[in-house]
Amino acid sequence: PASRKEKQLPPRTHRERVEQFPMRESSPRAPQKSESWADAFGGDLYYIVTKYSGSLLLQKKYKDVEPTLKIKEVDGLELVKKFSEEMQSMLGRKVEAVERLVEAAEDADLYHEFNSSLDVSHTFIASVCSKFLHTQKHRSRKKGRKIPFLLVTLPPPFLPLQYNDYVHYVESCFKGILVQADRDNREHFKQLVDELQAKGVGTVNKALTESFRILREFRNAGQGGLCNQAIMLITDGAMEDYEYVFEKFNWPDRKVRVFTYLIGREVSFAQNVKWIACNNKGYYTQISTLADVQENVMEYLHVLSRPMVINHDHDIIWTEAYMDSAVTQSLLLMTTVAMPVFSKKNETRSHGILLGVVGSDVPLRELLKLAPRYKLGVHGYAFLNTNNGYILSHPDLRPLYKEGKKLKPKPNYNSVDLSEVEWEDVDETLRTAMINGETGDLSMDVKVPVDKGKRVLFLTNDYFFTDISGTPFSLGVVLSRGHGEYILLGDTSVEEGRICPKELLNHIFGLFLSRIYCITDIDPDHRKLNQLEAVIRFLTGEEADLECDEELVQEVLFDAVVTAPMEAYWTTLALNLSDEAEGGVDMAFMGTRAGLMRSALYVGTEKLSNRKFLTREDKESIFTMDHFPLWYRRAAEHPPGSFIYSIPFEDPSGNSFLLFSLFISLCLQTSKFLGEVDGSVMTQLISMGMFKQVKMYDYQAMCKMPHHHHSGARPLLSVSICKFFLEFNISGFWHTDNLADAHKHKKHDMLQPCDTEYPVFVYEPAIKETNGIIECGDCQKMFVVQQITNSNLLLLVVDAVCDCSNFPPVLLQPKEVKYIFWMRSQKLRRRPDTCHAFHPEENAQDCGGAAEISASLALLFLPLGTTAVLLR
Repeated sequence: PASRKEKQLPPRTHRERVEQFPMRESSPRAPQKSESWADAFGGDLYYIVTKYSGSLLLQKKYKDVEPTLKIKEVDGLELVKKFSEEMQSMLGRKVEAVERLVEAAEDADLYHEFNSSLDVSHTFIASVCSKFLHTQKHRSRKKGRKIPFLLVTLPPPFLPLQYNDYVHYVESCFKGILVQADRDNREHFKQLVDELQAKGVGTVNKALTESFRILREFRNAGQGGLCNQAIMLITDGAMEDYEYVFEKFNWPDRKVRVFTYLIGREVSFAQNVKWIACNNKGYYTQISTLADVQENVMEYLHVLSRPMVINHDHDIIWTEAYMDSAVTQSLLLMTTVAMPVFSKKNETRSHGILLGVVGSDVPLRELLKLAPRYKLGVHGYAFLNTNNGYILSHPDLRPLYKEGKKLKPKPNYNSVDLSEVEWEDVDETLRTAMINGETGDLSMDVKVPVDKGKRVLFLTNDYFFTDISGTPFSLGVVLSRGHGEYILLGDTSVEEGRICPKELLNHIFGLFLSRIYCITDIDPDHRKLNQLEAVIRFLTGEEADLECDEELVQEVLFDAVVTAPMEAYWTTLALNLSDEAEGGVDMAFMGTRAGLMRSALYVGTEKLSNRKFLTREDKESIFTMDHFPLWYRRAAEHPPGSFIYSIPFEDPSGNSFLLFSLFISLCLQTSKFLGEVDGSVMTQLISMGMFKQVKMYDYQAMCKMPHHHHSGARPLLSVSICKFFLEFNISGFWHTDNLADAHKHKKHDMLQPCDTEYPVFVYEPAIKETNGIIECGDCQKMFVVQQITNSNLLLLVVDAVCDCSNFPPVLLQPKEVKYIFWMRSQKLRRRPDTCHAFHPEENAQDCGGAAEISASLALLFLPLGTTAVLLR
């Protein structure tokens, strides 16, 4: 290619290129011929893409300005602390607003005079944007059996026991172990409880004794929140009050509250059941109908909250991430800060009356704007997690799944643990440090799936983390070695950009607008501006109060100056393009770290082979606030000076073909994994070390129950020679969200959260060529593989005449990972900062029989402690 360029030879014609791929010859000469084919194809390909991309010109322009550039080292710890302080300031303003509303609401109630002449009784409700309640609403609408409904409401952690003439554990794996009341555990126990059969005589004393023993061991071991402990007795009657049991295990301190639920309409033993609750600072409820379940089952929350209410401890509650159903399609994840509103009236002090809850929503996207991606490098990112280890925000969090044509929230989208996205943290060093609110750093070698699992990147990441003061959240920042350690600073200042900003920016490709350079969504006068208009007004000084990121503006100005000659280069090529020249080039494009993009079309828009690429609708291909496009990330990991070639997977059936016919038949089957098309060749390449298999895990998968596997094997085409051009990092599909499409004929099957393991096959670049012969029974199949230089392509030549169907296909199917249930449940959680177990002024005689004060769903967010549940 170099000599051809120096001599200014005309470009190779189609006939000239094809003639370098001769007809099939005997086996001994095939490897030598394949090498010449690969060299010829690689040379032509490199010549074409170099010419029409203008890559050499771009490299020269950056080389020319290299003496003026500055390299700034990134201090990861300082960066994460700076981001944390800015987030703390933002969240602190939310808390201050909520505190002012709470104070106003409580004063309004204190000075309110009740008017008995009004028909409507006085009810005070204080709620400001408290959408977090929607995450709990399903609990009061739950239908079904009475006991499973109670399990839905339980505070963490808990353990159900069944008793009759002896005590046994509903789940044998949890024998003597209190478990987190997360969704998976609750659903698991609901199913087990639903299958229980009542038989024999219930020995309540044995059940109570075992429960007190478990709670005592849990408390002595320093496990859990070390605050509230409770026993819930669900029974159809009690022959006595079992005073001797409470004298031995709970009196006089009464550290364990006992809540009793009498099931059925019989009242013969109601007095004993109520006595147990009233003498152990609990609450008694009789449940005879489904309506009773919905109205009274959560009275225990009101009782547990009394000490906090009496003491007027306005604990600040922050919720897990949640998504309102109205904004599901926009992926707008939120968190809410909430505070309780109490009655300050002295006459009701001992009852501890909760009037309502005030809350304010915080879009997590707004928080992440304070940690812009461009400061973290091409593979870098910021993430947030809670003191329970759950993810608030992470680039690998996938809260939605596809069911048919609809996107729906996954059932467990807001309880994805940090260890399920940063799964290389096998010792949970990162998770433990962040849950404990520590500040520090560590490094890990990681395997990062990209392109929905079809490819994988092998990176060394540096993690920096700290807490966000005043919240239960921690912030992490990831910088990838080789890309996030340094920042390139150009010599174009903002002042220089103000000389001719319109001329400088007007020809920049419009997708540059997807980055956030200026804040336009606060001031109403700025909301009509797009980002390009905002930057120009900022540079010209037309909007003096417009707030812009000067560092990012400076970077994009520098990139605009250096890349300006690309426009003229592409235009000249397009004007000189003729039918005799190389065909098949649709467009050229480029992008920079600052988010600037330029492009040029060599054909009319109506002739584009991929019209969606680089459009606003195709978010995966453009730069956004929290996203570097895939083509950019992949190119960054490839050797400098070479090109990445990618085949779009647009046909979901995988049956798209490009067929060239002249002197010989060449077939190029796209959208198919080689192991699926020819298992014999793929098996041989793996055994020879040209491809290695890597295990990947997806802890956010959605599986069909039952899951049906289908063979995707297909025979090779009946042609003499079949040449496959393969990408280097052939790998598995991201099976989590594609399962619904893979089995459309089974739409009636429900998708459920699951964990999967799937294979990834990665090319070993040290092996540039290989060949072999496969014994296929009655015949032998010869194949040759040759690396195409300056690319991520391989040329594979296969003898398609020999039938090797006796070799099974190498499939990319995921396998569901099964666990012993308790193994994934015992995760470290940070204890609450406050505890409200008892208060000396508490009115323990308010212990049930009739619902005097309705429970608030918001109290579900209180640090309730540990619970044992006794089921008759």
